[in-house]
Amino acid sequence: MQIPATVGKYELLEFLGGGMSHVYRGRDTVIDRPVVVKLLTMEACQDAEAKARFLQEARLAGNIQHENIVSVFDFGEHDGRPFIVMEYLKGEDLRDAIRGGRTGSLIERMKIALQIADALEYVNGRGIVHRDIKPENVHIDPNGRVKLMDFGIAKTADLSLTKTGMTMGTPYYMSPEQVAGRPVTPLVDIYAFGMLFYELLTGVRGVNGDTIEAVLFQILNQPLDPTPMVNAGAPPQVRALVLRCVEKKAEDRPPGFRVVVEELRGLISGSAVEKTQAVAAPAWLVETPKPRRSMAIWVVLAALLLVVGVAAAWWVMKSQAPRKPLITQVAPPQPPVIPGMIYIPVGSFLAGEQNTPVSLPAFYIDETEVSNLEFAEYCRSTGCAAPEAEPDLPVVRVTAAQARDYAKWKGKRLPSALEWERAARGTKGAKYPWGDAEDKSLANIDGTALKPVRAYAGYPAYQMAGNAWEIVEGEIPPSAKAVARFSRLLSPPPTAQEKWITIRGGSFNMPLAAAAGYEWSPIPERYSSSDIGFRCVKPVP
Repeated sequence: MQIPATVGKYELLEFLGGGMSHVYRGRDTVIDRPVVVKLLTMEACQDAEAKARFLQEARLAGNIQHENIVSVFDFGEHDGRPFIVMEYLKGEDLRDAIRGGRTGSLIERMKIALQIADALEYVNGRGIVHRDIKPENVHIDPNGRVKLMDFGIAKTADLSLTKTGMTMGTPYYMSPEQVAGRPVTPLVDIYAFGMLFYELLTGVRGVNGDTIEAVLFQILNQPLDPTPMVNAGAPPQVRALVLRCVEKKAEDRPPGFRVVVEELRGLISGSAVEKTQAVAAPAWLVETPKPRRSMAIWVVLAALLLVVGVAAAWWVMKSQAPRKPLITQVAPPQPPVIPGMIYIPVGSFLAGEQNTPVSLPAFYIDETEVSNLEFAEYCRSTGCAAPEAEPDLPVVRVTAAQARDYAKWKGKRLPSALEWERAARGTKGAKYPWGDAEDKSLANIDGTALKPVRAYAGYPAYQMAGNAWEIVEGEIPPSAKAVARFSRLLSPPPTAQEKWITIRGGSFNMPLAAAAGYEWSPIPERYSSSDIGFRCVKPVP
């Protein structure tokens, strides 16, 4: 659709993104009010279920009035395409706020969580299950006001538009019962809220995995790790609330958001601390009456002098006794050397922009990006088309599937995001592979072309900042902005429902900030580019 355009009385001024529906910044021409218009795509209109779900969202959201839920002003059809008109919100979504470290102090983060819980109590109280609670669906304005958005897959108690056994929602926040295909109840919103609250407190997701299978396995089997909450300074009562919300068994969670709201309000005000745990003052702080001196004190002093004298005599005798030979410590066996790879030992490191401690098993990582020479060898063996660029340049224009095939052929695999970051940043959370210095001379940054894979010194791996972006494993949900950006680069245009992954390390044509070890960028898995390459890892046998 050409911009500007008109849908009824609404003028569309700017395309904001979207997947099955397109979202526009617009203006109500009658009362001159800024609005957001959500218009179902022509393709989605051919899908009866998608169209019914869109209309369901309009009906549900249109009947909801709450200060922490985005307001729906109008809905209807234009040239056979359903549309929804919502209030225009200033600010950002919670995902961007978390990434940018703009969620404030612990109390401010708890107030954000309280507003979300308050909105969900209202929604659940009207028989609606949201089912897609995630940071992208929470908006924060410049004053800290929260707005819950996107009821696209919400359901009421008497209506379900999903097929039997079909799970909907973002995988990282889905409850075990959703993964298992069991009936959906309001307790799935309690679980998703707990996962979102955890991420709000810590800056990291509670569930991560290299594949969707790994993510679903964690949801079903692995309890949430409270360590990042401890490191973030969350009090025990707050941690306990989060862990209750994400219990694997639905019946073990709080029975509804009324309980969550009341507990959060108590925690914020401080009253819950007194109710939950009475802390006694240490004995040495308690003032006691001073007894009058008596002869007993002299008896005690004499006994102490006798003990000191005996101890001194024993020490002299011990120091004159012959010393036993020292036991020689045997160094642990060293890992085998793999040519062209660097050994990364087991242990913890500081991950993400918030430097959250994370533990990883030992692994090896390629010293360099995979070169055209190395990829050509693979192509000669498998029959694929070999790259024609200079042999010592990194291979680019490969998709994630091609990179995986190469890695498998080499007996390796693609790194996870955490493995890549550990290799790039070391254990102490350095911003760049060489440290925190903003030194462009140490990487192929802000340039015009790729450079050989060994053009810069290893620290310990060559070119982990700049040169070519590097593909890492781990499916992520894209933002609307990302979907819109790649709609201009891919045909057919990508959707938020297809698989998206991330690239790390920046590239030759990016600013230095993009090469920070914790930064990343989303791409559709099928996307390839002249500035995207990869390197491999290998687990320790």
